[in-house]
Amino acid sequence: MTLPQTPAAAPRQGFGTTDLGLVLMSLIWGVNYSVVKAGLRTLSPLTFNGLRVSMAAIVLFAIAACVRDKLPSRRDIITLALLGLIGNGLYQLFFIFGMSRTRAGVAALVVAAGPAWIAIISRMLGREHLPLRGWSGIGLQLLGVACVVGSAQGFEGGRDVMLGAGLIALGSIAWATFSVLLQPYTKTAHPLHLSAITMASGALVLVSIALPDLIKLDWGAVSLVEWGAVTYAGIGALVVAYLLFYRGVRVLGATRTAMYGNLQPIVAIAFAWLMLGEQPTVWQILGAALIMAGLLLSRTAHARPLAERAASVSSSVQTS
Repeated sequence: MTLPQTPAAAPRQGFGTTDLGLVLMSLIWGVNYSVVKAGLRTLSPLTFNGLRVSMAAIVLFAIAACVRDKLPSRRDIITLALLGLIGNGLYQLFFIFGMSRTRAGVAALVVAAGPAWIAIISRMLGREHLPLRGWSGIGLQLLGVACVVGSAQGFEGGRDVMLGAGLIALGSIAWATFSVLLQPYTKTAHPLHLSAITMASGALVLVSIALPDLIKLDWGAVSLVEWGAVTYAGIGALVVAYLLFYRGVRVLGATRTAMYGNLQPIVAIAFAWLMLGEQPTVWQILGAALIMAGLLLSRTAHARPLAERAASVSSSVQTS
């Protein structure tokens, strides 16, 4: 999901209900990594992802139906559906197979460096020019990711855990590509229309791939806990948290809202430690520090508005 370039109200001062909602958003997304890991203990990756993304698409379409704004043109709908194959199809495949192989904390840190890929792809497409300060921040983020991915070799599972971290990184690149290509359409279409269309095309692909697993699934054997994990990862992470994010952008502005997104990896690591027993390593802590420092450094650099908005969105809206 990507932020629309609609006029935002002047950022409010102080801590209010919108800020509280953004804290909840970060908690939802941070906890989601552990919830997904728990769900994958009993459900196959394809089954889990097919169910949660389909659930999110249905709910988003129901909410989008209440929006009075004009729908995108037929040509734009087709383009958005194709982009959804990247953002909610390919990305989710990389994400779920990566999550099935690596730690929740590792995945959260790799995802946190998403703005670096946004900036690199935007620069490759000629849409962004960052000063040295911005590229220094990107360098710190990528160095932090290298520390996190490299440390995975020392975990139980060794190379498989490292492979999972690599898949998560590939997913982040897919999401960054999706975010940059989608950006022009955010100027004219309502965000819920964009989200519903792109989520639906992604869900169609994921369900098609997961169909053999879904046919073999013993639906009666799926426990309430498993349904709870699917519902949380679908409705909570892909719908509720996004709506809280969009309210934050509208009321507080993109920059202040994006700062709350930086809480995600901290929440994810802490909750994975408590829920899954994933004790963070020194390399993870160092990687987290480098990624957070890089994010802050990049955000204080002056970039063209298009790239700045895209980077702000990616760090907070790359849903897990």
